[in-house]
Amino acid sequence: MNSRFLSVLLVLSSILIFSCTDEVTSTYSFRTMMPVYLEMKDVRAKAISVAPAQEIEEPGKIYIYKDYLFINEPNQGIHIYDNKNPANPINLSFIPIEGNVDLAINSDILYADNYVDLLAFDISNIRSIRLVKRVEDVFTHLYQHSTGKVITFKDTVITSEGPRWEYDNMWLVRPGMSLTANMAKAAQSYGTGGSMARFTLMEGHLFAVDQNTLRVFDVVNPAEPKFVKPIDLGWGIETIFPFQQKLFIGSNRGMHIYDASTPSAPTRMAVYEHVLSCDPVVVNEEHAFVTLRSGNFCVNGVNELHVIDIKDPYQPKLKKAYPMLNPHGLGLAEQFLYVAEGKHGLKSFNVKDVLSIDKNQLEFLPSMKSVDLIPGPKSLIVIGPDGVCQFDYSNPAALKKLSCIQVKDPIEVS
Repeated sequence: MNSRFLSVLLVLSSILIFSCTDEVTSTYSFRTMMPVYLEMKDVRAKAISVAPAQEIEEPGKIYIYKDYLFINEPNQGIHIYDNKNPANPINLSFIPIEGNVDLAINSDILYADNYVDLLAFDISNIRSIRLVKRVEDVFTHLYQHSTGKVITFKDTVITSEGPRWEYDNMWLVRPGMSLTANMAKAAQSYGTGGSMARFTLMEGHLFAVDQNTLRVFDVVNPAEPKFVKPIDLGWGIETIFPFQQKLFIGSNRGMHIYDASTPSAPTRMAVYEHVLSCDPVVVNEEHAFVTLRSGNFCVNGVNELHVIDIKDPYQPKLKKAYPMLNPHGLGLAEQFLYVAEGKHGLKSFNVKDVLSIDKNQLEFLPSMKSVDLIPGPKSLIVIGPDGVCQFDYSNPAALKKLSCIQVKDPIEVS
């Protein structure tokens, strides 16, 4: 197993999800994610058939394409909603995909990860979705290299005789809510996701990041994705955002900028470094907006919005930092910035003057727990622990709630 991967997982094992004490027996209960090792041949042997609509139990990534809203259920699959009317999204179906965390859509072809494989589905007929391609063994970071087995995790309650939980082969891991705004390419039609995405599309290529690698796929023929190459990025990679033939890659140590004008071979332009902290990013022509936050996996206690001058992408410079409560994902719509403040709510800002953002906060909705968002063509789509809500944001200073898709059992935002 990759030693850096193991060391991070062992650090995560110190995080307690919840505990309770039995005063008679002096035992303690803990909720954790137990490692499970799978054979990919067994996973591949299972036919993937689209299932009827299901309720969402744990929302992951959101993605919009044409009049449809796609909501990932981490490690379970993808829910599909008819979103022609954002005030009344209709639950259509569910694609069960083991190990699925990310998705992107290119010209009616949906790409999704299935543990170490990339799957391509034809969604041109949304009521008759077909798996048309499987690219095997591309997300190799999930392999335990000594055995060739895939590592995944199962939600488990365990007991201990002491208040401190310790076990060498047990790790506390929660699937990340990752959600990328995408640019369209002539002759291809791309969907749009949020700022915390690990998949994105640009110039006939699919780009996917994991903890330390950028993986490039040729999707000029959308139904025939071809793996091109891996590119080492260094440890702590979290998100990817495309803009004007560049890739802006967020890590827990900084923002990487890659020139993707030759999309099959992106090259590093610069790295903007900051303290160890979680880090999604969105950009416009002149500035990158980066949120840094504290939390279980973001250890330095920094909660800020950084505005970075990227007019010279080879020399990104911090223009100003603003204190925030606990910022997660964010999204830009013209001169308006929307920031998901975790359990604290949702904020909107006018960022025309990047040196006075704190003086131009437009609205703060503390009741809207939020993790990420998409400023879409019909609505502002916001995802949080309670579900997915949509807002009319024609007036950024007075968001109007249109609808909410609730989850079965809400979870806390960290």
